[in-house]
Amino acid sequence: QVQLVESGGGLVQPGGSLRLSCVASNIIFGRYIMGWYRQAPGKQRELVASMSSGSTTNYASSVKGRFTISRDNAKNTVYLQMNSLKPEDTAVYYCNAKPAWVTSINYWGQGTQVTVSS
Repeated sequence: QVQLVESGGGLVQPGGSLRLSCVASNIIFGRYIMGWYRQAPGKQRELVASMSSGSTTNYASSVKGRFTISRDNAKNTVYLQMNSLKPEDTAVYYCNAKPAWVTSINYWGQGTQVTVSS
């Protein structure tokens, strides 16, 4: 059974930074596209950033230049470094994994809350 476990969320002031981590188990991590999504209250879940097995990255325009996704295949872990946080970044952040050969399959973590407020 695929498991994705996120950590690193919390409360931060505007302009601050947080680093989210997601550890995956029971998958061949290096063959999966890993991503981060977020869902704010009353809004749809949206893609924040993704990274292919070949390290190609994709970012939402709203986070480009502020957030950085990275992965450590040896540790089955994907990270999201979030800098210059804004109140509008407040959301539950979800880790996502999809096999590169069947991208219609999605696995999700339980989510971690990020709150940006003074």
